[in-house]
Amino acid sequence: MKLDDAAAHLEALGNPTRLKIYRALVRAGDAGLPVGRLQDKLKIAPSTLSHHIKTLVMVGLISQVREATTLVCHANYEVMRGLVDFLVAECCADAAECKDTSAAA
Repeated sequence: MKLDDAAAHLEALGNPTRLKIYRALVRAGDAGLPVGRLQDKLKIAPSTLSHHIKTLVMVGLISQVREATTLVCHANYEVMRGLVDFLVAECCADAAECKDTSAAA
């Protein structure tokens, strides 16, 4: 993942309302949640919810699929894993005490 992409994802998740939406969709699993159910669950006004969903869709954290007359939102787990991997990829890379200590045991 590129630094600019990671920054855009983190910026989108930096808003408490968007983070609540995203967490609800992650918890929903592959089935996702219809927009109306998401609105009821999080008690967010329709226009506000729409605005925040649009931001999350634009950065690729979620997708929307129309199922008949219902719009269903889904977390993009591939993007989520990529962001998490990016954040931990170089964990302790410059710290000598965090290097592989299993050989010493």
